[in-house]
Amino acid sequence: MKIHAAVARAPHTPFSLERLDLEEPREGEILVRVVATGVCHTDIVMRDQHLPVPQPVVLGHEGAGIVERVGPGVAKVKPGDHVVMTFNSCGHCPSCNDHEETYCHEFFPRNFFGARADGSSGLSCEGERVHGNIFGQSSFASHALCHERNIVKVPEDADLALLGPLACGIQTGAGAVMNALKVEPGKVLAVFGMGSVGLAAVMAARIVGASRIIAVDVNEARLALAAGLGATDIVNGKASDAVAAIMALTGAGVDYSIDASGVPAVIDQCVRVLAPRGTCGIVGASPHDATLTLDLTHILSGGRRVRGIVEGDSNPDVLIPLLIDLHRQGRFPFDRMITFYDFADINQAVEDSEKGIVLKPVVRQPAV
Repeated sequence: MKIHAAVARAPHTPFSLERLDLEEPREGEILVRVVATGVCHTDIVMRDQHLPVPQPVVLGHEGAGIVERVGPGVAKVKPGDHVVMTFNSCGHCPSCNDHEETYCHEFFPRNFFGARADGSSGLSCEGERVHGNIFGQSSFASHALCHERNIVKVPEDADLALLGPLACGIQTGAGAVMNALKVEPGKVLAVFGMGSVGLAAVMAARIVGASRIIAVDVNEARLALAAGLGATDIVNGKASDAVAAIMALTGAGVDYSIDASGVPAVIDQCVRVLAPRGTCGIVGASPHDATLTLDLTHILSGGRRVRGIVEGDSNPDVLIPLLIDLHRQGRFPFDRMITFYDFADINQAVEDSEKGIVLKPVVRQPAV
């Protein structure tokens, strides 16, 4: 079938809006008419080859839409169902067998290699191979092929245009608090980086009952939004020493910290503010060659822990519907982070995101 898509053909180059051919769904695959897709920093990183993926490629990994057709063997959804497309996993490795799909042994091939498991793509342009299957979807397009493993059925009365970002960035921040760190009521949390991931963590921390939620950033507008979403304290890392400020606020440090920046110098601060027995969760994507130097006495003597967190340790079939329900209750107002763009304006959405003008751009397909 013919579809419209945004194609990344070269690093640091705007997406090319093109008409492509998309195969019919194979066994276990699902054809989704995309309603809207979130633009994530990871999409920009892949386009610019800081995280190398084969090009030309259709990116997009926070898609939401409506099932049009299903391939043989699909039982999870049917045509007409409303869905969110999230990260893909293999379903048979030790991590998947332990229901820890975010640490799938095939996470990179299934999400970043630009092809199905058999090496095929499903996308082409007048005979030219175009890589797809990014995060098992490639949803910067009018239609996407995804898999039973990475599709989540959502309520039909929920606003599909809003839901795509729940698939990755927002799931990552909220899941880091709720699933990975399991922040307990009455505990103290510091979150470094007030992008959509960090703000999702702030909102989740309020939901689970953290007594003190410290938001750290260098952007006053984002800090103000964090305060409105649940942060009890804000620290501008440009105006003051963030570590000193947090220690002054808490005395002994924080029980939990989350880095959503991916910047090694910030991660160092994130570790240094831990109280004894505290845990730092790293969720921000760093450059592939980035390293971190730790004060081992600080780690050992206080029983402090540092861990990586992928996609919030989430089971998307559980967490995404939960976040939708919390949004309905007014307890998780993630819509306050979203700015909508027409799909034709995807390059403007990316530019505004890179400049920090918007937090979470979402590109909407034309109404059918």
